Amino acid sequence: MKFNKEMLILYGITDRSPAKEKSLYEQIEDALKGGVTMLQLREKDLNPEDFLKEAKEVKKLCEKFGVPLIINDNLDVALKSGADGVHVGSEDLPVSEIRKIVPENFIIGATAKTVEQAKKAEESGADYIGVGAVFPSPTKKNAIRITVDQLNEICSSVLIPAVAIGGIGIHNLDELKNGKMKGVALVSAIFSAEDIVKTTALLKEKVRNIILKGE
Repeated sequence: MKFNKEMLILYGITDRSPAKEKSLYEQIEDALKGGVTMLQLREKDLNPEDFLKEAKEVKKLCEKFGVPLIINDNLDVALKSGADGVHVGSEDLPVSEIRKIVPENFIIGATAKTVEQAKKAEESGADYIGVGAVFPSPTKKNAIRITVDQLNEICSSVLIPAVAIGGIGIHNLDELKNGKMKGVALVSAIFSAEDIVKTTALLKEKVRNIILKGE
């Protein structure tokens, strides 16, 4: 699937931590129904075999909704599952090395916490960057915070689009109204919601309005 910046508007990242009656698969389906524009499957504790099996199932689900599936960190699972791309951090396989071995139009996202990291990601062939944490995050308690001004500095330093990440929810989205990102990445705001479909739809409308105002 060929990348375009519109995919970043509402970037959902899966989270197994909330104890819910619905399975993760059902929660993902609800998020897709609600309107996520890109989905990242993140599994920190699943063994490779189960991760691959799950990724294949989620890929089929994402295809039904025309939404690209990104795999967090694990390039092997991304390639074997037929996912649309991979997202890597600064300690993972370099973007330049990934670009050499993946198919054409394979989407690569990279984490960037500084201008230098953003420029390196762009030069190496990343399609987009994830910038944060802009707020305290329940999923990454030790994440280094950045201000909205720092977010904008990083976004403005490169031509590839950026997605803001870290503790973002309906309660603090307005604080990003002057942000230069092209979308927001949400974890708990979506997957901890009582009504994922309704919450996701509401978040998408709010984010879209913020992005339009920032352009």
